[in-house]
Amino acid sequence: MPAVFKTNGTEADMNSSTVGTAGSPRSEQVSGYAWKALAGSAIGYAMDGFDLLILGFMLPAITAGLQLTSGQGGALVTWTLIGAVAGGLIFGALADRFGRVRVLTWTILLFAIFTGMCAFARGFWDLLAYRTIAGIGLGGEFGIGMALAAEAWPASKRARVSSYVALGWQAGVLLAALLTPLLLLHIGWRGMFLVGVLPALVAWVMRNRLHEPEVFVRRAKSPEKQPNAFRLLVADGRTARTSLGIVILCSVQNFGYYGIMIWLPTFLSKQMGFSLTKSGVWTAATVVGMMAGIWVFGQLADRIGRKPTFLLYQIGAVVMVIAYAHLSTPAAMLWAGALMGVFVNGMVGGYGTLMSEGYPTAARATAQNVLWNLGRAVGGFGPVVVGSLASRYSFPFAIALLAGLYGLDMIATLFLIPELKGAELE
Repeated sequence: MPAVFKTNGTEADMNSSTVGTAGSPRSEQVSGYAWKALAGSAIGYAMDGFDLLILGFMLPAITAGLQLTSGQGGALVTWTLIGAVAGGLIFGALADRFGRVRVLTWTILLFAIFTGMCAFARGFWDLLAYRTIAGIGLGGEFGIGMALAAEAWPASKRARVSSYVALGWQAGVLLAALLTPLLLLHIGWRGMFLVGVLPALVAWVMRNRLHEPEVFVRRAKSPEKQPNAFRLLVADGRTARTSLGIVILCSVQNFGYYGIMIWLPTFLSKQMGFSLTKSGVWTAATVVGMMAGIWVFGQLADRIGRKPTFLLYQIGAVVMVIAYAHLSTPAAMLWAGALMGVFVNGMVGGYGTLMSEGYPTAARATAQNVLWNLGRAVGGFGPVVVGSLASRYSFPFAIALLAGLYGLDMIATLFLIPELKGAELE
């Protein structure tokens, strides 16, 4: 008999999600529900990228309009990220207890409402409060979306669906880069914040069209007492090693990404003499490379395994970071920047898979949000470290040192990360 789960007063037939034993034809089918889960998860993550980038675009207008200092303007970004880390820790555990769809809806609504409130800020302190609370909502979306998509798709396609969710961030970044320069001139920074209310509509649609994945429903109906999700991240020696390995990988990922991407436009402008437009084109080439790398990662990881794909990308990151640091001609930097983006950020396509397969349903969303946000917290120091090294030595020297971090990545992958390709979710 098919399992049934009530959502919003209607019965959702769990046969619409992926069921069946591993390797059976039915278990390999991608259902309509799976595509809806992917769309909702990717849209949620796209809003993360869109929001953070438009804030960067709007900072000059906000500081001028509210007469803020540069330090106060920077604090708006910092506290948005602090809120995101806190939100990740809070909402991951809530999603494991109350459901992925329900809590993902909460996070999007919280983000949308307080982003809209920013449009009515009268000064620094109320705007800072709104941004922090919006960040809390924003922080939960990545991990919950990854868990939802992974639980809805078959095991043989789990890596690629995780990469599709990760592509949502890059799509949001590109959308912000295209829309903000056009809209900001006409509606101002307050109008741009009101645009952020639109995700509330997305949340409403998601809540009415998605039910919880079958694997979560089975766990919720179990008579066993709900375990502490945080303790399950270090439940035994093997799990603790996996958690340590993933934190290292996520830390290096965020450190390298923010360290390179925050300073790349400045390097191209000051050191290479590029105009703002030309710097944007070269940076965009890197972002396009990142998107290609994420997509390819998912395809490879489903075919040759998670660990071999991570190691391939880590070796590629070492080679390309060192090579890029020694280039001096614009043409070479254009193609090399795109190729560097493939390896440096392409690994984002694999973290969701590692965390989905490494932990039981009772802790899956918690693992996604806690481990990723611990890495985000460590990676937040990337721009500071790269900036300090660049000012003391040079930007090429600073990013060349990042190659050593990818060496650490390889060690963690080899000795701490298990290979779980094709594993059914517990």
